[in-house]
Amino acid sequence: MKLKSFMIALLLAGTLAAPAGAAPAAPASEVSVRPSWSWPLSPTPAVVRPFDPPPKPWLSGHRGVDLQAAADGVSVTSPADGVVSFVGVVVDRPVITIDHGDGLRSSFEPVRSGLRQGSAVTKGQEIGVLLPGHCGQLPCVHWGVRRGEEYVDPLAFVMDLRPSVLLPLRGP
Repeated sequence: MKLKSFMIALLLAGTLAAPAGAAPAAPASEVSVRPSWSWPLSPTPAVVRPFDPPPKPWLSGHRGVDLQAAADGVSVTSPADGVVSFVGVVVDRPVITIDHGDGLRSSFEPVRSGLRQGSAVTKGQEIGVLLPGHCGQLPCVHWGVRRGEEYVDPLAFVMDLRPSVLLPLRGP
């Protein structure tokens, strides 16, 4: 009984120590990226196909997001400052990859670009134009982001994906 009372007291002490209305701190492993990048298409696009990484790196999955464009031929812009690390064809699609530093790289396909490897780009700068074919008849761009060798959800860089936290109402 004493142990149960002690545990309840510890839980209450932790709750009372936090400022009123404060959300509990998330463990470091659950803290998400604060959105600071811009969308690579304008206006803000609809997500046609979300990020759906495979459970194992060698399995199939969707390692990025497909974003609906207004039309084929629209400008695709850099979501953040960086340096072009690749411009070329992968399998049968033109791809451009930007190194944003801190191990972050974003890739876009099918995008035709006149930029060259090593070109510096700024947030919002046109990096190329969208070509048809990725989503059938629907104009869309595939946007992938990697942190080191791990694919991460690109939407975490443009949207706040943290879960909503319901807080208790204050009394009278």
